[in-house]
Amino acid sequence: MSTSTGPLKLAVVGGGSTYTPELVDGFARLRDTLPLGELVLADPAADRLDLVGGLARRILARQGHPATVTTTTDIDAAVDGADAVLLQLRVGGQAARDRDETWPLECGCVGQETTGAGGLAKALRTVPVVLDIAERVRRANPDAWIVDFTNPVGIVTRALQTAGHRAVGLCNVAIGFQRKFAGLLGVAPERIRLDHVGLNHLTWERGVTLLDTPGGETGREVLPELLAAHGQAVADDLELPLALVRRLCVVPSYYLRYFYGHDTVVEELRVKGSRAAEVAAIERQLLEMYADPALDEKPALLAKRGGAYYSEAAVALVASLLGTGSAAGSVQVVNVRNGGILPFLPDDAVVEVPAVVDAGGARPLPQRPVEPLYAGLIAHVTAYEQLALEAALLGGRDRVYDALLAHPLVGQLDLAEQLTDRLIAHNRAHLAWA
Repeated sequence: MSTSTGPLKLAVVGGGSTYTPELVDGFARLRDTLPLGELVLADPAADRLDLVGGLARRILARQGHPATVTTTTDIDAAVDGADAVLLQLRVGGQAARDRDETWPLECGCVGQETTGAGGLAKALRTVPVVLDIAERVRRANPDAWIVDFTNPVGIVTRALQTAGHRAVGLCNVAIGFQRKFAGLLGVAPERIRLDHVGLNHLTWERGVTLLDTPGGETGREVLPELLAAHGQAVADDLELPLALVRRLCVVPSYYLRYFYGHDTVVEELRVKGSRAAEVAAIERQLLEMYADPALDEKPALLAKRGGAYYSEAAVALVASLLGTGSAAGSVQVVNVRNGGILPFLPDDAVVEVPAVVDAGGARPLPQRPVEPLYAGLIAHVTAYEQLALEAALLGGRDRVYDALLAHPLVGQLDLAEQLTDRLIAHNRAHLAWA
């Protein structure tokens, strides 16, 4: 597989997102890793594109980066000649997210954009759109890589890979843990290696290795001492009991709270209101800031939007896939085809594990046996994800119902019926078959 040698063209679909300045800041700071020549931001919202594109140019100019930034509402034009295409779109916008986080609560279920019934709704809206974009990429440049940051990442990545696209899924949970643990231990992030296993938004850190040298091969296990010294800080971030974290001696992702404390979370969400409404308010403020021609760096408020360290993870992944800089051949946590790595899952399932990433793709590293406490839930959610993908690809009320019935947070006949009716009613405009 050849590697890229000259300046790269990257396209970001969903480039009008308020996330984008975080990504552009990473491109500017990590230019030695990723030699960017042209950045194309594509989005159907032309007004947002103007604001985000203007700030993107100012960020690059402030840091002396020579790349050009263009904006377009034409996906075909955006992906033409692109070496890699990053997907960060949200079909239906924050309004659809708000509904995803609201109507499941009417049935006593978690309302969340990637977990449970709300996550299924997002998958149904998203998969057909992403596959259409991917076909356009394949027609324009069959060698281009697709990096998916669009949630639900596991289901979307599986859809892309099943359709034969050169795609890898990316989430910022692992890099967030790496940075968190490095900060607690007072070491460089490159000295932290995670034993990270599971599915997207359903993962556990079963070990933390403190490497002898940044990016090295040897080191020692430090998770027990990390939890002994800093367990409360870790548990507080997860909103899980310290006693649970210390007894299991693993660090679950934040999303495990929706499973381990489902009923408590439902009651909290009924009082608190949706995260979507909060994010929409933040986005309005951000767009006002982006309109200021004097602003030439990402504002501090952007950290409250979410997606911390997204840019670092994205730059490392794209650089490895395109064979540029020192990232080529490095180990990164990505969403990748299982291929027997977790033997209790189908080969075509998408798992989130450390993988060696280079111009040939992402090759997951062998995993030690997964304990039943985690393997059972992983297998259960994988079965749901398979049914969710079938519903997204083929449509039909029965397939939506089957996916919900299979979900470990639903699993009851009457509940699945109620959720199916609400899901279809709230998403009819985005479901061609409904």
